[in-house]
Parts: sequence; structure tokens; C-alpha cells
Amino acid sequence: MSIITTIQILNYAFYGYSIALTIYILMSWLPQVRQSPIGAFMARICEPYLAVFRRFIPPIGMIDISPIVALIALQFVQQGLYVVIGFIFSLIS
Repeated sequence: MSIITTIQILNYAFYGYSIALTIYILMSWLPQVRQSPIGAFMARICEPYLAVFRRFIPPIGMIDISPIVALIALQFVQQGLYVVIGFIFSLIS
């Protein structure tokens, strides 16, 4: 598997998870949607990741900023993985 293919697969995975997080965050404004089967599925996917940030970042008034921090952290992890994969592939080839 080439480095380009590996990075493309990771890019799709991170993009998909970022979209899932964004949808889940927007669903918080619509309680009926969050209690639907799709909302339950999104909660199973997103809530474990968001719970890590909610433990350390308290809400400011009625606003929970932990999802924003979680999305930013996800982008940093994505970029870090690209660097690590590039380094590993440069060692191999």
C-alpha cells in the first residue's frame, strides 16, 4: 500500500468522523432528533470521544465548548498522523 493510499484512507476516516461530530453537535439543538434511532447511533459514535473533553472543560454558562475543542484536537491528531506516516514510509523506502 502506498503512502498516498494510506493518507487518503485516513483522510476519509477523519473527514467522516468530523462530519459525524458536527451533525451530533447540531442535533443537540433538536431534542426530538437526538432521541431518534439515528440520534442514538450518533451518540454511540460521538459521545465517548466528547466525554474525554467534557471531563476537563466545564461549560461556560449554558454553552458547552468542549465539542469545538474536540474538533480542533481531532484536526491536530490528523496532521500528526500524517507526519508520522510520512516518516515511517520514508524509513521503509
